[in-house]
Amino acid sequence: MNIISWNSTNQCHLSCPHCYRDAGSDMGKELNTAEAKRMLDQIKAANFHLMVFSGGEPLLRNDIFELMAYASKIGLRPVLGTGGGLIDAAAALKLKAAGVLAAGISLDSVNAEKHDRFRGEEGLFARVENAFLELKKVGIPFQTHMTVMDWNLGELESIIDYSAQIGAKAAHIFFMVPTGRAAYIEESAISKKEYQLAVERIMRKSEEVEIEVKPVCAPQFIATADQLDINSRFKNGCLAGVSYCIVNPVGDVQPCAYLDLKVGNVKEESFKSIWENSKILNEMRTLDWEGKCGSCKYGSSCRGCRARAYYYSGDYMKADPFCSIENTGL
Repeated sequence: MNIISWNSTNQCHLSCPHCYRDAGSDMGKELNTAEAKRMLDQIKAANFHLMVFSGGEPLLRNDIFELMAYASKIGLRPVLGTGGGLIDAAAALKLKAAGVLAAGISLDSVNAEKHDRFRGEEGLFARVENAFLELKKVGIPFQTHMTVMDWNLGELESIIDYSAQIGAKAAHIFFMVPTGRAAYIEESAISKKEYQLAVERIMRKSEEVEIEVKPVCAPQFIATADQLDINSRFKNGCLAGVSYCIVNPVGDVQPCAYLDLKVGNVKEESFKSIWENSKILNEMRTLDWEGKCGSCKYGSSCRGCRARAYYYSGDYMKADPFCSIENTGL
C-alpha cells in the first residue's frame, strides 16, 4: 500500500526541539486550497491509498477539514498526524464528519511535566488525554507516537503499556534522524548501541500487548524480529521512495520527512509525474544499496534507514551507519 504524508502547514503552536520541519510560522507560499485539491487528485491518480495530513500542526489550517473531506470523497484514506492539543469535542466531530479514519498523536512521556516541557506547552499532556477521550467518543481510532531521546529511553515499555491502557490501537516508536531542529540536539539522540537494544526491547514488548507496536525509522526491527523469532506483521523496514514519500507545505516532494532531498514540486509538475519519473526515487527502488546493506540478507526487506545514510554520508544509497545486526551475509 502506498502511503504519503503531506506537511499541510508549517504553522505550529508547539516548540518541539526535535521537529524535522522546524515548524512554528507559515512558510509563505504554502499550498492554497485549490492547489492542495489538485495535488490530492494527482496523488490518487498515482495509486496512493493512505493520505496522512500532518504539519506543523495541521489543525491550524483553516481549510483542513474541507481538504480531508475532499481526500475521502476521491477515494483516499485520510488520517491525521497531530500534537493532539487542539482536539476538543468540536474538532473531533469535524474530523469524523470529514471522513478521517484514524489519528496519530505525539506522546513522548507518561510523565505530564516531562512531556509538556519537551513539547513546549504547559498543560499539553492533559489536553492530549482529553483528545484520546474525544476521539473515542466519535469512534475515530488513534495511536500514540513517541520520539526516542536519551531522556525518555527508559520509558519505552511504559509508553506502550499506557497506550494499550488508554485504548490506542497502536504505539509507534520513532527514532530521531538529525534534520530540521533535531540537528541542533543531536547530542540528545541515543547511541548506536542504545538504538539496537531499544529496538530489541520494543520487539519483545510487542509480544506482551494486544495493540500494534512498531519501531519507526528503525528498519533493523525486521532483522531483530527474525532473529528473536518474533512474528511481526510488518515485513518491510524503510519505505522511503519505494512506497512512501512526503510533500512539504510549499509543495516540495521528498522521499521521506527526514531525508531532506527535494525530488520535485507539485506546483511545477504533477505529483504522479514526480513519483513515477524521479531519478532519485527510481534509484532508491532498485534496492541496490552499497556497503553492508548491499550484502545483507535483509537488504531487500529492512533496507536500512535511507535518511540516516544520507545525513551521515551524503549518499542515500550508502549503508545505514546505525546498523549493528550481525550474521547478515547472503
